[in-house]
Amino acid sequence: MNGITAIEGIRVGHATDLKGITGCTVILCEAGASAGVDIRGGASGTAEIGVLDPMHITPVVHAIVLSGGSAFGLEASSGVRTFLEQHGVGFDTRVTRVPIVPAAILYDLGIGDAQARPNREMGAAAAAQAYMSEPGTPVAEGNVGAGTGATVGKINGLSCAMKGGIGTAVWELSGRFKGVKVAAIVAVNALGDVIDDRREVIAGARKTANSREFVNTARKMLDGAVPKFTGGNTTLAVVATNAKLTKVEATKLAQLSQAGVMRAISPVHTTRDGDTVFAMSTGAIPGVDINALGIAASEVMVEAIHRAVREAGTLGGVLGLKS
Repeated sequence: MNGITAIEGIRVGHATDLKGITGCTVILCEAGASAGVDIRGGASGTAEIGVLDPMHITPVVHAIVLSGGSAFGLEASSGVRTFLEQHGVGFDTRVTRVPIVPAAILYDLGIGDAQARPNREMGAAAAAQAYMSEPGTPVAEGNVGAGTGATVGKINGLSCAMKGGIGTAVWELSGRFKGVKVAAIVAVNALGDVIDDRREVIAGARKTANSREFVNTARKMLDGAVPKFTGGNTTLAVVATNAKLTKVEATKLAQLSQAGVMRAISPVHTTRDGDTVFAMSTGAIPGVDINALGIAASEVMVEAIHRAVREAGTLGGVLGLKS
């Protein structure tokens, strides 16, 4: 499936370090997209978030970077910015074009080589992959890009956790909104478990390193358990639509999208997660109800999160569903 690249103007590139077990993902819209953000986690790491404020002078973003490597991974966005400038993409300042590239990071330093972090070169490589891809190119999922070192369900420690990863999904509206699409790409790296609509655990904390029996992180925390792995977590997502939105409306879409994150991860938005959702609008179709877009965004977010864990294989000694 092509997932988020089903939205006209959106292309995706990954840079993956399977040895160091980290990576970054670039969501590119070189023509520019109106964008917003919603941050719910208590341990976020971001860059260029101010450009998403409706009062900021820049009307659009040109790419969004999701990266592993904790705060070190923010360096990847510099490589994206340089690559796009070299290709004439960015906000026109008369003397040059300045690419607008917000970024957010997740913590994956505990699974592979803690000294391996996405850098400028990896950011540029991911941007190049996106830039040179054909429109609608399917997005690689699982242990790639920002999802390479992602894990879920860490209350019993990393040895009892499971692999997270990258997932993507798309929804097409109908009736009066026929032709309108909403899609999501998610890097799932939660402290909590990934759950289905019956609140049953799909992937998450296991009783022991050799067990396939889940413990249910939320219930365990309600009993007073303290997570054994506190190194870091964070789920990062981008929702995109071909509906025309202002920056205010894009921010609202990011907020509404969090309903899907709350449906699919438990517990979510903890003090140990930096959960962040961006929204992008390519602006092709006007007059679409933001509430309808929010409902669709919630649905694709759930599907993308589920795909992220189902497409992730065992890596770095952490069990994956796709093994």
